[in-house]
Amino acid sequence: MLDFAVFGSLFLTLFVIMDPPGITPIFLALTSGRPAKVQRRMAWQAVCVAFGVIAVFGICGQQILDYLHVSVPALMIAGGLLLLLIALDLLTGKTDEPKQTKDVNVALVPLGMPLLAGPGAIVSVILAVQKADGFTGQVSVWTAIVAMHVVLWVVMRYSLVIIRVIKDGGVVLVTRLAGMMLSAIAVQQIINGVLQVIRTS
Repeated sequence: MLDFAVFGSLFLTLFVIMDPPGITPIFLALTSGRPAKVQRRMAWQAVCVAFGVIAVFGICGQQILDYLHVSVPALMIAGGLLLLLIALDLLTGKTDEPKQTKDVNVALVPLGMPLLAGPGAIVSVILAVQKADGFTGQVSVWTAIVAMHVVLWVVMRYSLVIIRVIKDGGVVLVTRLAGMMLSAIAVQQIINGVLQVIRTS
C-alpha cells in the first residue's frame, strides 16, 4: 500500500522545512506564562491548523494560487514578512496583548501558519501530490503528511516539560533566542522569494 521512496522523500523534506527541533524554542517562547492545559491545547490547535492548510493546498493548491494570481515567490515573501513581525515582537518583548486574543493568534498565527504550514511546506506538498502516481503514490504522500504532523504535535506537547526546568528566567532567554532565530528564518524566506522573482523575470 505504501511507496516507501515517496513516503521517505516527502517526510524528510517536510521534516527539514517544518523543523520540529527548531520549532521547540519558538513554541516555548510564544506559549510561556500560560497554564499547561492551555499550552497543550495550543499545540494541538497549531498542528490542526497546519494540517488543514497543508491539506487544502495539497488538494487544490495550484488552482487556488492560479485563481488569485499569486505566485509562489509572492507567497514566500508575504510569509517571511509576517514571520519578521512576530520575531520583532519576541526580540523586544512586546507581547502584552489581551490573553484570549493572544491565545487564538499564537495557535493560528504564527504557529499554525506560516511557521508550520509555511510557503516551503505548501509548495513541497503541492509538487508531491502532482507527481504522485496512482493510488499507492497518493496514499504514500498523505501518510507522510499525517506522520509529519504527528511528530510536530509530539515535539510541542512534550517540550512543555522544558518550561518546568528552565523557569521564568530561562523562558525570557529562550524568547529572545527564538526571536533571533525566527527573524533569520523570515529574512531567508524573503531572500528566497526575491531570488525566485529575479530568476523568473
